[in-house]
Amino acid sequence: MNEDLKMEEARKRVKALKGFYMNLFFYITINIFLIIVNLVTSPDRLWFYWVLFGWGIGIAFQAFSVFGKNAIFNSGWEEKKIKEYMDKNK
Repeated sequence: MNEDLKMEEARKRVKALKGFYMNLFFYITINIFLIIVNLVTSPDRLWFYWVLFGWGIGIAFQAFSVFGKNAIFNSGWEEKKIKEYMDKNK
């Protein structure tokens, strides 16, 4: 693979990661706001969890597409953490 293709793939990956983290930030921020609004205006009738659940499904699918099936604790993550702890304890 030549350097131009590698660079283009890296840019696509970074763009996908940036998009995921931006969506996650907005998901958390807006849902906190909606929870507060719901609890202040109509605490007897909770509706915020519908937005939380529906949007959460979208975030989960996006995470799967960005990180793959081993999104959280893949072998690369384990090796990275082992190295991090070994370097920290030197």
